Amino acid sequence: MAFTNQFFTADTHFGHQLMLKDRPFASIEEMDRHLIDAWNAVVKPHDIVWHLGDFSYHDEARTAAIFSQLKGRKRLILGNHDLSNDGSVRRSIAGLAWDQPPSHYAETRQEGERVILLHYAMRTWAASHHGSWHFFGHSHGRLPAQGRSRDVGVDCRDVGYAPSSFWHLTSGMQDAGIAA
Repeated sequence: MAFTNQFFTADTHFGHQLMLKDRPFASIEEMDRHLIDAWNAVVKPHDIVWHLGDFSYHDEARTAAIFSQLKGRKRLILGNHDLSNDGSVRRSIAGLAWDQPPSHYAETRQEGERVILLHYAMRTWAASHHGSWHFFGHSHGRLPAQGRSRDVGVDCRDVGYAPSSFWHLTSGMQDAGIAA
């Protein structure tokens, strides 16, 4: 029997030259390769990966080539770099074989917990006062965890460059018995 895991990540920014100023890579090619390898080291073909925005800055062909190398059933929560100036989904993003149509917001359940997914951090979110979790990207590890809100981006020191499991993202609070 095959088990499906859910993983969460954000802000891969494949092909985005500006990312090199804060990431330890000599070139876009090196960064892209490392991100692909790190992703595939943890994700199995039937796993679900929620990407919380800013997937790729490459053109359609290169974005599609990267997408096809990544394991798992990929779902996108749209980030600011996934959109054109007029607010429409960039063609290089819209044309990919996402497991579900890209959206600005989603909810999922993990280990009986309600998880709210958005590219941007929020101070409050659906059911935040009733114990739900909120996962976001956009801030590249510059916003600390607050209550049950977590940055899942690849630039977070405690998350690293691969998608992370719900358990990994929440274990510190659960182990400490914190019910923020």
